[in-house]
Amino acid sequence: QVQLVESGGGSVQPGGSLRLSCAVSGSIFSINVVAWYRQAPGKQRAAVASLTSGGSTTYVDSVKGRFTISRDNAKNTVYLQMDSLKPEDTALYYCNGRIGTKNYWGQGTQVTVSS
Repeated sequence: QVQLVESGGGSVQPGGSLRLSCAVSGSIFSINVVAWYRQAPGKQRAAVASLTSGGSTTYVDSVKGRFTISRDNAKNTVYLQMDSLKPEDTALYYCNGRIGTKNYWGQGTQVTVSS
């Protein structure tokens, strides 16, 4: 059993940066894949980036070159560094952890990109 708590969301102007954090209670080593998802108003939740326990990363095309997913095992924390933010990045961002076939979710953190 793990619990995930996101933080770091906020409002930023286009072109700005934010770093989201996902604190993992329980051992981060038990998680096979960590990922960030987002859900914009009126849209379905969709994957943004993922990181396997082996270090492989994947990104949705719209964020490639702008977002970076990483993990700090010593701090039991997963990060999403978001640079060159665009208004279309506005969404509620969720941290996800997968252990086997079971998915764990955080409560979400809001990111708003607006001038």
